[in-house]
Parts: sequence; C-alpha cells; structure tokens
Amino acid sequence: MPVFNYGTTQIEWWFKKDNKLKNHYITVERNKAVLLRGPDVDEQQQHELIKQRARWIKQKLAEVNQPIKDEIVTGSRAVYRGRSYYCEVIYDESVKRLEITFNHSKFSIRTPKKGSIPLSEFKPELERFYAQKASQKLAARINYWQKETGLEALTFNIKKLKSRWGNCTENNVIELNPKIMEFSGKVIDYIIIHELCHTVEKKHNKEFWNLVSSHLPDWKKYHEEVEQAGKMEL
Repeated sequence: MPVFNYGTTQIEWWFKKDNKLKNHYITVERNKAVLLRGPDVDEQQQHELIKQRARWIKQKLAEVNQPIKDEIVTGSRAVYRGRSYYCEVIYDESVKRLEITFNHSKFSIRTPKKGSIPLSEFKPELERFYAQKASQKLAARINYWQKETGLEALTFNIKKLKSRWGNCTENNVIELNPKIMEFSGKVIDYIIIHELCHTVEKKHNKEFWNLVSSHLPDWKKYHEEVEQAGKMEL
C-alpha cells in the first residue's frame, strides 16, 4: 500500500474506485489503512488528495486508535455496519437492564446504574443488538441475492457461531453470525453470496471461487476486509 509521511505520522492508504461519486471521500477506521474512494485517479493524484487532508487524517487516527478501555462511557465508540459510532451513556432508573438503541449517527445506551459501564456487560448487549438488526435486515438481502444469483438456500438462521462469520450446512441451510453486522453492507452482501455459493460447491476449491467471481467479480477486496477483521473465518 502507498504511504504518505506527515511529520512523524505515516499515513497508509488504499484506493477504492467508485465512479458513481463526484468527489473523493476519506474514511479512517481503527487498526485499518485509510480508505480513499471516489472517481478513478492515479497514485500521484491519490497522494495529493491524502496530502490535502493529512492534518485531519492525523487527528482522526489519534482518535480512533486510542487504547481500548475496559469500560464504556459517553464518548466511547462502537462498530456497526462498517463504521465506528459515538456512544452516549444515559442513566435511566426506569430501565431494568442495559438498553442499546441506534439513531443513524450514534448509539444511545440506557443504564439503570450510575457511572461507567463495564465492557463485560456492554459486549453481550451489543451482540443482542446485532442479532436484532440481523433478524430485521438480512432476510431481504438473502432473498435479493437468491434472485440475482439463481442460488437457493433451504432456509437461513441467525446463529452465534464460535469461529465463523457464516456457514452453509450439508442440507443448504445458511447460518449467519450476528456479528457480521460489524461489517459494511457490501461486505455483508459478499458473505451472503459466499454462503449461497456453498449450496453448489461445499469446498473452497477452484470451482467455488469461479462461482463467487461470476456473481461478484471484485469479491477479493471484500474477502480481504473479512480477513483483516480477524477473530473468525468464512
């Protein structure tokens, strides 16, 4: 990946061509290279775009790469659909347990206890939030891709998997880990297509990857994002 040196800060970036956009946009996420996306430009032009926003990028890198604390307070960040969002902790004695809601720009976390929220209490509730959103949103995406690809699963389940983002059983039931809601919509679509292709070919062989490529030619960049996330595999 190309690198721009801004003082003592090294800014590593990767470029995502999107000719539907009129301008170029920069995304800074924790432990990831900076994403530059927009109309196609060569590396020298990319360099200039990064240079123009270098001060802002440096500030954002400092924000998102702060050490992870073992508690959640107002100002903490949580990941959803490929981005990290601001968290607001609200003391509310009327609630019986932690409640997490999302309003397109931030997480609101209502708690019956005053003070910070231990990470050990927050994580299970965030996973519950992911499961709720997965149940609401993923059926429509699966139905869409079944029609687009002509591949059909017997059914699908939202299931907490220990070491996988998704799975396709021998009888073609697709299982999706609710934690895939951490990813962007395009990566989620890739995971769905990946598992639909397993309804035809169970192994990760040449035929399987050719099938994936026939339905999603640029699948490699989304697969790379899944791999960069670590934790689990497809």
